[in-house]
Amino acid sequence: MDADDTITELRQRLRRYSEDRYPIQHATAQFHLGVALLSAGQPGEAAGALRTAAGLFDPDRLPVEHAKAMNMLGAALREEGDLADAVEAFRRAATTFEAHQQELEHAAAMFNLGLVQRDSGDPDAAMDCFQRARERFDQQRLPGQASAAARELGATLLAGGELKAAADALEQAVDLAEQAGEHAGLGAAANALGLAYLGTDRAQAAVEAFRKAMVGNPRTVRAQGFAMAKANLALAYERAGDAPRARLAARQALALPDAPPAVVEQARGVPERLGSGIGDLLTVLHEEPPERWPALVREELARWVVAAPEERRAEARAWIEGQVSGPDRGPDLAEALLGAVLELPPAAMETAIRGLLEALGSLEAATADRFRSETWRAMAAFQVPQEARLRDRFDRIAAELGQERVWS
Repeated sequence: MDADDTITELRQRLRRYSEDRYPIQHATAQFHLGVALLSAGQPGEAAGALRTAAGLFDPDRLPVEHAKAMNMLGAALREEGDLADAVEAFRRAATTFEAHQQELEHAAAMFNLGLVQRDSGDPDAAMDCFQRARERFDQQRLPGQASAAARELGATLLAGGELKAAADALEQAVDLAEQAGEHAGLGAAANALGLAYLGTDRAQAAVEAFRKAMVGNPRTVRAQGFAMAKANLALAYERAGDAPRARLAARQALALPDAPPAVVEQARGVPERLGSGIGDLLTVLHEEPPERWPALVREELARWVVAAPEERRAEARAWIEGQVSGPDRGPDLAEALLGAVLELPPAAMETAIRGLLEALGSLEAATADRFRSETWRAMAAFQVPQEARLRDRFDRIAAELGQERVWS
């Protein structure tokens, strides 16, 4: 049943159970209707339903039900921007849950109260709420909720400049998110932790935190979170004195289509300070073990295919010259490159190959011949269908460019 069907069914239930004859059944339906409306992005209507439910659940006879309705009412009011009434609703819910030994519900209400108090400009009260929520959520049974409380506590401390305390809370949030398998929570907590580390001049620790943030925010799932983590990673590498990795991360952040303006501005500053850095990828690969190459090449190739043609050709030329200049690693580098090419969508795959072959046509014969030889041999490392696809694409695009067909 989709959201619209659920809301329709609940409205029908309200008509069957009138408020005057069936007050409890009516209140229950109003509560569920309010929750459904809130989930459907209709906080105003949700608040009306939840207010009715709270009024029908007598706080003396049905205190827990009354508190649950108040807690959800607070959420609807917060969504509407009515922060003062949201604070009062969450506070009443929390007080009732605590009085009736509803520990988890009390923790949830305190967490919600902390969010709205922070929204209201009262960070001290918010931190007290997050701290109490963190203490009450069972870290073994509910690591995800405990992580969220630790994360919001850490984020509030970070905003207030209390960097050491923020890092302590955020380290716990990251650990608990990993334990719970909460990827979105991990991404948010790790990104904030990286900022706390940067603020205390722990650049290498920040690098590791931002890498975790990227894992928690996959490019194809949470693109804006991924872009933010990537831009922050560039800043961390810059602080660590690693210019090639800083430039790579910054340019990759700039190439992401959904990067927020603040992320673009931050990422743009890194190459402005450190230079363009054409060919940084090979510089980095020479410092990394081969098992790390595929991921690094994949990230950079995704940027190449959306870059301006002249930049793509410049990067491809730098790659070719770097691949053939090493004594023994050329075929392995070629295999890593081809593996990343195969993972691209068809149109992007052709763009990448075209960029390589256009660059190849501008190089001296000895360099071009060695690249062809190493790359031709590397194609044989793949399964027959993949090998055939590579050889066909290279040959066809070479022919379109007026080059000799030597790949099959």
